[in-house]
Amino acid sequence: MLEYEVAVEEGVDVSLAGDDVKVAGPRGKLHRVFSHHEIKLKVLDGKIVISSESKRRKVKALMGTWKAHFRNMMTGVSKGFECTLKLVYAHFPVKLEVQDNKLLIKNFLGGRSSRVAKMLDGVEIKIEGDTVRLSGIDKENVGQTAANIEHATKVKGYDRRVFQDGIFITQKPAPLGGG
Repeated sequence: MLEYEVAVEEGVDVSLAGDDVKVAGPRGKLHRVFSHHEIKLKVLDGKIVISSESKRRKVKALMGTWKAHFRNMMTGVSKGFECTLKLVYAHFPVKLEVQDNKLLIKNFLGGRSSRVAKMLDGVEIKIEGDTVRLSGIDKENVGQTAANIEHATKVKGYDRRVFQDGIFITQKPAPLGGG
């Protein structure tokens, strides 16, 4: 029998309703469905217990993945995550503007139309000069939003050694406060 335990952080409340795991903390609430026919979840004595009768490699790998998701959810609701991007341009000054749940990238490579990057739910954006900071409680949403922004400024049809303009991830999603 395989069994992993994840200690619940202080100030974080974890509840389990079937396959739905809800994590609440000082920064907010997250919930996610974890479902697999060979893996069982329990919340006991301040720990999340992940267990399985199977010893297959794929089941063990999935249990390790779930363990990482639980840790990220607890870190998110207690500290939050932050990601940093850097705006680089050579000739045409780029202007960044937030509209609803989109980041508009204006005048990129001198283009007339704005490039658009979708921002996911729960992600806050701060633009400070040529630095873009994303923060939120869901690590996956923060990382995917950063990827959307980087992808929106991908240069196509030109030599990347010459046209090095874009918005690039300089720091991947990490816990706020250096934790």
